[in-house]
Amino acid sequence: MDIQTSRSRPVTVAIVDDDAAVLNALTFALETEGYVVRSYRTAGAMFAALRSDSADCLVIDQNLPDEAGIDLLTRLRARGDRAPAVIITTNPPRTLQSLARELSVPVVEKPLLGDQLFSCIRGLIARC
Repeated sequence: MDIQTSRSRPVTVAIVDDDAAVLNALTFALETEGYVVRSYRTAGAMFAALRSDSADCLVIDQNLPDEAGIDLLTRLRARGDRAPAVIITTNPPRTLQSLARELSVPVVEKPLLGDQLFSCIRGLIARC
């Protein structure tokens, strides 16, 4: 059964991560929880594919081969995309944490152990 938003449609989560194993595992786990998942391997692919209303939540890896995740999110915001987002990364530097706070975006550290990322996603979607 698909998770629904107040708009009576399935909740869509868009994920970008260049690590195929992480991307596949996240996609599988989110689909198991009932989300519709759109997955991308590069920032450019996500930016080109998404429109302002095409995802209810964004999961963005910070260390992408073509662009930093926080920069991708900044470009999406400048284009008008207001979907709640979470940045995932290993050992986030203070500059990233500061930029994420300015954008009101949580940072979840890899490895993605336990339920921290999924709790974050559920919380972000609940606020919409």
